[in-house]
Amino acid sequence: MQSFDVVIAGGGMVGLALACGLQQSGLLIAVLEQRTPPQTAADGAYALRVSAINAASECLLRHIDVWQEIEAQRISPYNAMYVWDKDSFGNIHFEGEAYGFSRLGHIIENDVIQRALWQRAEKAKDITLMAPAVLQQVAWGENEAFITRDDGTMLTARLVVGADGAHSWLRQQADIPLTFWDYGHHALVATVRTEHPHDGVARQVFHGDGILAFLPLAEANLCSIVWSLPPLQAESMLALPKEAFDQQLAIAFDTYLGRCTTISARQTHPLTGRYARSFAAHRLALVGDSAHTIHPLAGQGVNLGFMDVATLIAEIKRLQGQGKDFGQYLYLRRYERQRKHSAALMLASMQGFRELFNGENPAKKLLRDIGLTLANRLPGVKPVLVRQAMGLNDLPEWLAHTATPQ
Repeated sequence: MQSFDVVIAGGGMVGLALACGLQQSGLLIAVLEQRTPPQTAADGAYALRVSAINAASECLLRHIDVWQEIEAQRISPYNAMYVWDKDSFGNIHFEGEAYGFSRLGHIIENDVIQRALWQRAEKAKDITLMAPAVLQQVAWGENEAFITRDDGTMLTARLVVGADGAHSWLRQQADIPLTFWDYGHHALVATVRTEHPHDGVARQVFHGDGILAFLPLAEANLCSIVWSLPPLQAESMLALPKEAFDQQLAIAFDTYLGRCTTISARQTHPLTGRYARSFAAHRLALVGDSAHTIHPLAGQGVNLGFMDVATLIAEIKRLQGQGKDFGQYLYLRRYERQRKHSAALMLASMQGFRELFNGENPAKKLLRDIGLTLANRLPGVKPVLVRQAMGLNDLPEWLAHTATPQ
C-alpha cells in the first residue's frame, strides 16, 4: 500500500501540469498514465495533434518551469488571426501588435508539451510517475480514496484527480452524469507544405458545412491543418489520393497560400461536446477533457483544461495552508463553481458560433457576413476579441502577477 496526498489519473498535458504545479507544496503526488510518453520522431516529422496555446496557458507553463524546455524543442508563435467566409464578403483580421502584444499565442505539438512536462515531473522528488498503469478499482472512503491497479498494487489518496480524458474511467466510477452532443463533424488533421509562407498568421475559413484552419508551424511554409467536416465528407476526403486531396484542400482554402502539398498521413476523429454535471465529488476532482470537451473552432480545448489546473492548484494550496481537508467535496465546490461557469460560457459560445457558421442558408450567411464585417470595423470590438483569444479574461488572480507575455 502506497500513500499519497494527490493521485492524478492521466499523464497527458493537463494531468502532468497539475502534478508539476503542486510540487514543493509539501504534498506527495502520484501520476498514473496508461502509456509511456511519446518520444521525439527520429525523422523530425511534426506530430499530427497540435494545440494553440494562448497567453494564459503560457503563464501557467512558465510558472511551473517547463516553458523553456518547450521552447528548446519546437514552437511556433503566431502574431495575427484571419477569419473569413468563403465566397462572401465577411472577414475579420486582428494582430496582437496593434494592442501591445508581440504574439497572440503559440502552435505547439501536443507531444512536445507532454514530453517537457514529463521530464519536469521526473526531476521532482515529491512526484511519482507510474507508467504504464491501468486503474482497476476505486473506493471512496471517508478520509481517503483507495485505488487498485491492474497489477494488484494499491494506493491511497486524500484526493484523486480525473485527468484521464473524454471517456474518463474515474468519472464513470463516481457515477457523475455527462451531458454530451454530437457536433456532426469529424476533424481531419494533417501537416501541409504551402507554396507561400504563412507569416505567423493563423487562418480559418468557413465554407458550406466545413471549417478549415491552417495553423502556422515553426517552418515558414509548413502548417498543421484542422478540417472540420460532416462525417461522410471527412471519410471521403481521407480516402482521396494524395494529389486529389491536395487540390481539394487548396480550393477550400481559396488558394490563399498557393499550392498545398500534404507531407504526413491524414487522420480523422469525431467531434463531440461534453459537459460533466459535476466537476467534483467526495475525494474527486475532474480537470480537462474529463470534465468538458469542446469543438476545436476557437482552439480553446487544452487552454480550458490548463485553467482548470491553475484554479485547482490555487485551491489545494489555499486549503492545505489553512489546514483543511482539500479532498472534501465541501471545499472542492469552490473549484467546481469557478470552472463550471467558465466551461459553460465557452461551450455555449462555441455552440452559437457553430450554429451560425453552419450551412449555406442565405439569411444565415448574410447575418454572419455582416457580423464579421462589423466586428472587423467597429472600435472596441477587436481588443475584446484579442483578450479572449489570449485567454486573459480567464486568467486566475494568482497567475495574473506573472508577467503577461508581451
